[in-house]
Amino acid sequence: MAKSKIITVKGTEINIYQGEQSDYISLTDIARYKEIDRTETIIQNWIRNRNTIELLGFWEQLYNPDFKHIEFDVFRKQAGLNSFTLNPKQWIEKTNAIGIISKSGRYGGTFAHKDIAFEFASWISIEFKLYIIKEFQRLKADENDRLKLEWNLQRTLAKVNYRIHTEAIKENLIPETLSKDKINFVYADEADMLNMALFGTTAKQWRETNPNVEGNIRDQASIEQLVVLSNLESINAVLIHQGLSQSERLEQLNKIAITQMKSLIGNKQLKKLK
Repeated sequence: MAKSKIITVKGTEINIYQGEQSDYISLTDIARYKEIDRTETIIQNWIRNRNTIELLGFWEQLYNPDFKHIEFDVFRKQAGLNSFTLNPKQWIEKTNAIGIISKSGRYGGTFAHKDIAFEFASWISIEFKLYIIKEFQRLKADENDRLKLEWNLQRTLAKVNYRIHTEAIKENLIPETLSKDKINFVYADEADMLNMALFGTTAKQWRETNPNVEGNIRDQASIEQLVVLSNLESINAVLIHQGLSQSERLEQLNKIAITQMKSLIGNKQLKKLK
């Protein structure tokens, strides 16, 4: 799991672990709202219920290609019998489930995908479930606002560096006798060189491939791509001053883009910003 956040619902702190794909909410913390000293028993009573087992099984069938259907059917047939017992670890190990996880350590406990956690909260208290959903939605809205701010910051940085980039073009690549149209052509040509180095396509080619998408290729870029684009603009300005031809610069910039994208995509610290 990547990172933890906490929401407070009716005086109860609930941990949320954000994985690479999904959010997992602490069932242990939700159970604590009902009875602080019997959280494991509460979760076990819920998970052995036939309706719960069917919910978990159907969820896994939708999202988990490695789910063990035969073991699920065994549990479903046994559910309802007085002798039937089941805990989260047994469910995970027997069925290869991913919707529920068991985490050890100081902030450990039983966690579940938000779809499942909301159903558990409903089993505890309908009112409590609604408050959890409200706080969870507030948390995600705050995260989206912060992500937009970071994206706009990187977009602005890319534009500032592009000004430096165009100044280098003006000083080194554009003779004073060129007409305005030719100057604009050189600017566009250099911009597309950066597009080709990073995105593997020109702005025109991207527009022809994406006629219904708003904005341009850079407006649709990820944060990682904008970071690299900002770097490429500065590096290209240096390479221009060094007198390298466009083909030489394109080759170098493409190699740099590949290296930096690989580094950023695998960077744990950058993932924590998302």
